[in-house]
Amino acid sequence: MIQQTISRLLAGLATFSIVAAPVAVQAQDQAQDQAQDQAQDQAQDQAPVQAVQSSPDNPLGLPADIKLPTDNNPNLRRATAVVNGTVITGTDVDQRTALLVAASKGQISAEELERVRMQVLRNLIDETLEIQAAKADEIVISQDEIDQRYAQVAAQNFGQDTSKMDDYLKSIGSSAASLKRQIEGEMAWQRLLRRKIAPFVNVSEGEVRELIQRMEASRGTEEYRLGEIYLSATPETHDAVEKNAENIVKQLQKGGSFVAYARQFSEASTAAVGGDLGFVRLETLPAQMQTVARQMQPGQLVGPFDIPGGIEILYLIDKRQVLTADPRDAVLSLKQISISFPADVPEADAAKKVDEFSKAVQTMHGCGDANQIAAGIGASVVDNDQVTARSLPDQLQGALLKLQVGQTTPPFGSIKDGVRVLMLCGRDDPKVDNTPSFDDMMDKLENERIQKRAQRYLRDLRNDAFIEYN
Repeated sequence: MIQQTISRLLAGLATFSIVAAPVAVQAQDQAQDQAQDQAQDQAQDQAPVQAVQSSPDNPLGLPADIKLPTDNNPNLRRATAVVNGTVITGTDVDQRTALLVAASKGQISAEELERVRMQVLRNLIDETLEIQAAKADEIVISQDEIDQRYAQVAAQNFGQDTSKMDDYLKSIGSSAASLKRQIEGEMAWQRLLRRKIAPFVNVSEGEVRELIQRMEASRGTEEYRLGEIYLSATPETHDAVEKNAENIVKQLQKGGSFVAYARQFSEASTAAVGGDLGFVRLETLPAQMQTVARQMQPGQLVGPFDIPGGIEILYLIDKRQVLTADPRDAVLSLKQISISFPADVPEADAAKKVDEFSKAVQTMHGCGDANQIAAGIGASVVDNDQVTARSLPDQLQGALLKLQVGQTTPPFGSIKDGVRVLMLCGRDDPKVDNTPSFDDMMDKLENERIQKRAQRYLRDLRNDAFIEYN
């Protein structure tokens, strides 16, 4: 197959060279020209062919002045790629790209957008191969299943009304069909892995017990919840891949969604879950990742940096101590007491109202009389039960965890958004974490091995695929 492809390429170049060569024939000197042509042809036939020698910088021995034929007809619209007969159109790429652009709060340059489109196309090709492989194994995801999952995503973001999700996708230049195709691809691939790979992954009881013992031995040490974007690279492609990674970091620093970029760009198995490695102990990571992660603080983004086989971008989501209760897991019962201001309120009047609000809050003796005092100063009260401290902004977590029941935080907010305090009305401290069960650890190890084999399986699908690009 490779030889045939090279032959077709060389034949195309030879044809182009012939067509491009100038020809001048004068009728009155035809006989003389023919004689000269014959002499030149004989000389060329006898002259040795000068081949370009291969070198480390030019392993294929290609000439430096290659000219390729072009056909840039702006009125001709063709499929972007055809994967084993399945067409991927430019519209498919545009709509999927729109999902990623919408997840990025920063502006994307034209150069960056083109790079994103190329990555999206590669993802769509992989997605198509996954769906095709599942169908070949008689795994078909029904439309009802896809619609149900789509409704779940809509409910998480827009409530139960899926039409709001449809309108949002249309407003950003995407479509419900594009997102549903992605859902189909993910569901088909997971079912295929459960059938083709999971049954053949074995984890021994000894391995699980050894892992549990190591966890017990490391009780109290720190675990890191990391997000990663991994890009494979070879010595030849390193500089280009590193530049690509730098562009990703710039977009993330401008407010881009780490989860969205990890899903679209990362080549690690964690891409399917937005790059989330979960909580890991640093000694289980490559040395380079250990060194970087140990110096990070939650919310910090670092990279790109080299690791074996490629380039890594890390995001520290959270830290905790192994098998130790984390105060941030405490469940709090809160009262939110707030005041608001008219749009045109003078600054002096607003400051006076804030001062009255602060003094009134200080007179509250616990949650029992909070509602009555709040009503007297025109403040509103909202009860919030079952709130974990971890789910609150970092600035409030520390303040709330230091409060006793009946105490309040200092006032915070603005004239535009309103000023408020939080009163602690109850707190259930977390219990000390127990060692994960044997079954949980068995599942963890099996999933890790399934994902590694899944990467090899997808690589084989790519190698066997017939893909035409336009």
